[in-house]
Amino acid sequence: MRRAAPTGWGKRGYSRRSVSVTFGREIRGRSHLAKLSKKSDTATAIRYALGRWTALRRYCDNGALEIDNNPAERAIRAVALGRKNYLFAGSDAGGERAAAIYSLIGSAKLNGLDPEAYLRDILDRIADHPINRITELLPWNIAAPSTAAK
Repeated sequence: MRRAAPTGWGKRGYSRRSVSVTFGREIRGRSHLAKLSKKSDTATAIRYALGRWTALRRYCDNGALEIDNNPAERAIRAVALGRKNYLFAGSDAGGERAAAIYSLIGSAKLNGLDPEAYLRDILDRIADHPINRITELLPWNIAAPSTAAK
């Protein structure tokens, strides 16, 4: 799920004025850095910011980029929380099966499907489904339920 962009942002990113202000700060940061002691806290902070300047410029140029990775962190949260539980799969084959199920559940969620309903539907249909058309049962090939039906 994408977060809403602040008002006035288009697909091209920041306005020209914002980008010029950002680049002006880079130039000022570099000039201040030359005047500061290398071990000062201010110099450390400026070096930290300048070290990430390429990413900031990329973010300014492309309005489709996120400023942080919170959506990705949320997506892998279940994996991180259950890490100790995965040690008890019983065997390598059990771990591989569990990974396949977790992948299907995650893919169903990303495609707007209720994972429980998706798995129930697939398990009901898979025995009679031709093996050469098994990709039709993957989450991105199943139509998400319409919101109008709710």
